[in-house]
Amino acid sequence: MPISYLSPLLDMTTLHLEIEHHTQYHYETAVRYSIQELRLKPPNSHGQSIKNWKILTPIKTKTNQDAFGNEYQTFVQDAPYKSMSISAKGEVISTGGYEYTDLESAVSPYYLLQQTRLTIPSPEMMAYFEKTLPKKADLDSVLELASAIRNTITYQSGITNFATTAMQSFAMKTGVCQDHSHIMLSLCRAANIPARYVSGYFFAEDSPNLASHAWVDICTDIDKSKWLSIDVTHACITDNRHIRLAIGRDYYSAAPIKGIRSGGGQEELSARISIHQIKVL
Repeated sequence: MPISYLSPLLDMTTLHLEIEHHTQYHYETAVRYSIQELRLKPPNSHGQSIKNWKILTPIKTKTNQDAFGNEYQTFVQDAPYKSMSISAKGEVISTGGYEYTDLESAVSPYYLLQQTRLTIPSPEMMAYFEKTLPKKADLDSVLELASAIRNTITYQSGITNFATTAMQSFAMKTGVCQDHSHIMLSLCRAANIPARYVSGYFFAEDSPNLASHAWVDICTDIDKSKWLSIDVTHACITDNRHIRLAIGRDYYSAAPIKGIRSGGGQEELSARISIHQIKVL
């Protein structure tokens, strides 16, 4: 069901949220070998702090940090299995915020001017958005572009998937937050503005399908590494309802769960995310 874009922003009170994220995999035949990479732990930064957080996996994980500053866990299964469950649960204190300085990422903003397979724009897409391409990375300009994308790409789940490119979503004029974000990345980079993908959660009791969410960071000052966070699906700045998990060049480099496997045949995936407000502080 398409979401309403008229939902007002919450004020910047502090929210105490409990988040549960469960993912279940079932396979047609036994998986012989697999490697999983998880970005399921929210960072203590940018208007949020983690009160407690636990990730449950079939076997012990190894924790590392990538070039973007994301903490991630990996685990390898070399014994056959036909089902797998991954869960994350914890509490987050969120105060919101949409402008910040990022000194944790080792990735230069200039690197984020490069398009990826998921963000390459088509000539038709460039022509369509020509009048709303930002001339500079200021709040009004990027919000105008976000609004144009939101009004063009109808929110509809089940049509696109994780492999859908920006040009494919534009051609269909349909997509979800992931597609909105990829088109925004595509156009900002085409306008010579560094931009990166953000995976995370969104607290909206009346829109449970949006619990898993995505938005973009726009670099407003390359030398000082200053960033502006824009929720393209709502055409607004981010606030205390947005809980970030990871950042990357596109969905694939910031995906909460990704992996490779040998065997298994057809895969059946089910995911459930719930976010509850414990109290307003």
